[in-house]
Amino acid sequence: MASHQEDDVVEEEVPQDADAHMGDDEEPAKADVAAKKAAAELEQDAAADPRPKVAEGAFSISMSDSTMNVMPVAGAKLLMALTDGGAQHLLAGARAGAGVKQGRYLFEVRIVETFAPEAPAGRGVPGGQAPQARQMVRVGFSTAGSSLFSDGPNAATFDSDGLFVSGQQRSRTSGKFGRGQTIGVLLNLDAASPSANTLSLFRNGVRVSPPQALSEELLGKALYPTVTYKNVTLQVNFGPVASAPLPFACRMVADAAKDDVEVAAAAAAGKGEVVLPVGLPDRGFFDFVDMLKASRPACVELSDRSSLEWATKSGLKAQRAQGGAASNDKPNAKFGIAVLEDGSLGSVLSAVAPTTQREYILPELRANLIASEREAVLAKFPKSEFKRTAVVLMGEPSTEFKAHIQSIMLEGKKDKVEKERKKKAQEAQRKSLYEERKKKADAARKAREAKTKGEAGEEEEKETADAEMADAAAAGAEEAPVELTEEEKALTFRTCDTPDITERVLSKWFSQFSVPTKAEGFDEIKFVWQDEAACTKLLKDWVMEKKLTQRAEDLQAGAWFKEHAAAWSKALAGWKKVQNDFKDPAKKKAMLAKKKEAAEAAAKAAGAEGGEEEKKEEAPAEEIDVENLDVLAVKDVNDVGNGEPLFAHFLYEDWALLSACYELHLLAHAFKKDLNDADRPSFKEKDLSFYYQKYYRKSFDFKNFGIEEFADFLELIKDTMTADEASGFLKPALGDDATPEQVLKLAEESRRERSRRVDAGDETAKLKFSRPVPQQRARQGPPGGAGQPQQQQRQPFSYGGGAMPSAGGGARGVGGARGVGGRPAFGMGPSGGFGGDKRPFAGGFPSGAPPAKRSAYGVGGGFPAGNPYRR
Repeated sequence: MASHQEDDVVEEEVPQDADAHMGDDEEPAKADVAAKKAAAELEQDAAADPRPKVAEGAFSISMSDSTMNVMPVAGAKLLMALTDGGAQHLLAGARAGAGVKQGRYLFEVRIVETFAPEAPAGRGVPGGQAPQARQMVRVGFSTAGSSLFSDGPNAATFDSDGLFVSGQQRSRTSGKFGRGQTIGVLLNLDAASPSANTLSLFRNGVRVSPPQALSEELLGKALYPTVTYKNVTLQVNFGPVASAPLPFACRMVADAAKDDVEVAAAAAAGKGEVVLPVGLPDRGFFDFVDMLKASRPACVELSDRSSLEWATKSGLKAQRAQGGAASNDKPNAKFGIAVLEDGSLGSVLSAVAPTTQREYILPELRANLIASEREAVLAKFPKSEFKRTAVVLMGEPSTEFKAHIQSIMLEGKKDKVEKERKKKAQEAQRKSLYEERKKKADAARKAREAKTKGEAGEEEEKETADAEMADAAAAGAEEAPVELTEEEKALTFRTCDTPDITERVLSKWFSQFSVPTKAEGFDEIKFVWQDEAACTKLLKDWVMEKKLTQRAEDLQAGAWFKEHAAAWSKALAGWKKVQNDFKDPAKKKAMLAKKKEAAEAAAKAAGAEGGEEEKKEEAPAEEIDVENLDVLAVKDVNDVGNGEPLFAHFLYEDWALLSACYELHLLAHAFKKDLNDADRPSFKEKDLSFYYQKYYRKSFDFKNFGIEEFADFLELIKDTMTADEASGFLKPALGDDATPEQVLKLAEESRRERSRRVDAGDETAKLKFSRPVPQQRARQGPPGGAGQPQQQQRQPFSYGGGAMPSAGGGARGVGGARGVGGRPAFGMGPSGGFGGDKRPFAGGFPSGAPPAKRSAYGVGGGFPAGNPYRR
């Protein structure tokens, strides 16, 4: 974490302290002279050193040991930083290529310029303003391989806010420093000096900090000059000549003796390297990446999770914890800064990375499993400048990895136990204090009530003895050592609270996962756990397993479905209109008259063509036996031959069941066509509602059909959909060329069969569907009062079969009630009626019928006397 809050850092362009201002005023000049005299007593002039000097250029900024946003110019004597795409909010850190092991040496830093980037709009921040990007500088020394942000126990630094930080020590020991001032950092590792193992700060050659002791972690180690900064340009001077000489003779780090210096191993000349780890979700991917980075300290990680860690170390605080769509691959941290959340930072870093030949690791779990995205990444890193490597980690992990996992699990378990122990200790302390206060109160009360002073003294001595015994018992209790259980030791991968990839992302992309090949542009592919053949087979089996369980989140309805769904809506609306007209006496009479006229006209035309002889042979029209009609042989479902439609006796349940049959038939075929995956021809019952919602934009619940088990629902729609017993996949019973008329005929046959069963006394054949009641407006209350809205509810409706009169389009008819919350109920069109009726109660009531005599369940005559469903 950052050593202090960035929001508290104030860039000081013009120093206000008298002893910090190198001006022409007399008083500041006197203060500087006095400070120099005092400083001369702390350190002695350095003696001449005849030993060989360190090689020229050894002390220079190492680009292989700096953050991605460090931009060196003028031979790395000037350090700038990226200030766009969110980089203005991140710290930049750089370390020299050599460190000091012993002796006393100095290096200098000067703030050349400062930047005040314009704050972009922020999300979730009052006023929409993002946190201001401030200026900040830290200068000091750190160990090789430690954090470049100078924030851990392996660094000792002064910052522009006047703070000194070394390990757990954090104190304000100096004045602030700002633009235009030369800052000198003196490291004293001379064992013979009274100020050995200290760090001092000088401003324009004047001491502004007494020698500060280094932490235990830094003693005996080579310490490397380190700078950490943000929104400034720095001039770094390693020597051999100081820009602002100190009051005493002191050599700079570039003039150090060779024996006093440790030179870091230089990066191998030649190409850089980019490594793409490829593994499966929740199979140790990120644990392996961390282990790989530990073995290659110079490797720079480019990923969303590393950017999150970088922002946190830069002093930014997430506004909310991870959750929702968070994953290890794509953390869901929000800082209220748009450019840190919209991918801008990643775009900037991906553009900068190929310009420096370093070692990069890109642990993008999802992207590295997709061939096209791997190729896109490799295209950014030229083959002439980078070795491009894929590391495949699939299958049974190595013994080394298992040991690494167990060590992580053990440390986590120890931390948990330690937190629990501290919690119990705090609770015990709280209880002890409470008991102590209680005992004192009781003792005071008893003292007042005691007859003699001796009795109170004896009681107090007894309580003290009891307390001592309790403390001894607590001290004697030994804590059991923390160890992994046998079950934990048997684990191959550890389970994390946050998934590696969210289910939504996984369901969208898993079918494209593949093992990398050299044809994609890799120079080398390493299979670290199992060989290529085993990994390829394992991934294929894994993908196949996911196909049986994962949803196709981004599946979209295709043209075939849209065309057939529109035709179905039109047909359904037309059938309902025909039924309503047939049940309306006036319209039925007009329709039959029109039909008769058409028949006579046709007969007359036929007689004129065939002559009188054919006319004589013409037989009278045959009566139509509707009850014993061969339903499947009917040519026109709107007229079985006598003007009556095939669906004349359909009630609400029949229309709902018909809609379910055809819509699910259509859905099953559309899914197969739109997904176009031979390995996944259909879906299972658990995903039916999801795909129904995706295609029809309305909810589906088979329990609305009055049944509790899905198998019973399948029995109702068996003419159009079944389930495979082996795989559980739903499959259509009819071909994709089945017409709405075919499904209607099957629905009528089923209705007649149920009617015959009911007539035979089989009560189980009755359909009892739940029908949503349309939402009614609030009733107008009395003057000055509020109306009370009618609560919406589902009411069961029992259907007996063919002998029952059919429903028209009345208040409870097929006109189409709307579902809960104003959403259409199952099988209804957008306006609430089946098949897309424009009015929620299509058909209305017979003209002239008084409201009190209107049919409760339909139009045109209502139910016959004695019907059990009549109100």
